[in-house]
Amino acid sequence: MQVPLVMTIIGPDRTGLVESVAQVVADHGGNWLESRMCRLGGEFAGILRIELPVEKRQMLLGALQALQGRGLTVVVRPDEAAAAATHDRQARLEIVGHDRPGIVRQITHALTRANVNVEEFSSECVSGPMSGETLFKAAARLQLPDGCDDAALKTELEKIADDLLVDISFAELGNQ
Repeated sequence: MQVPLVMTIIGPDRTGLVESVAQVVADHGGNWLESRMCRLGGEFAGILRIELPVEKRQMLLGALQALQGRGLTVVVRPDEAAAAATHDRQARLEIVGHDRPGIVRQITHALTRANVNVEEFSSECVSGPMSGETLFKAAARLQLPDGCDDAALKTELEKIADDLLVDISFAELGNQ
């Protein structure tokens, strides 16, 4: 029987960091299912989902402890949601505008009030192509609950965008 696990890793960026985690997973009969990883500043962080034989779980946890001795922090949790299928709708949200404090807070506050779950979020600050001013760019994949009024949510997001002087694109992706 296979057990699904979700792991988070963080540590100072270095060559071979991902390979060291992949080796531990492989050494314990694990299958690397999906991951999101990146370097921000001098730190490397990631989240990954694996599955492995249930009898190998404790040995895997012990091997991951050894990686912590090399400066890598690893947290492992059971993937209890793996079996739970969702019928909620998906949407994509994109934001672009001059950088300023509070953009993420205001947008996520509106999403929370609408009971929308942020499943994936990425953001960056880049130099504007013409002015050289700092632009904030973000993209999110959202889970829309049944009964979510898409039109009302889009109107609220557009109002916030006008207040913040940013452009927002919101589009439902359909059932996933």
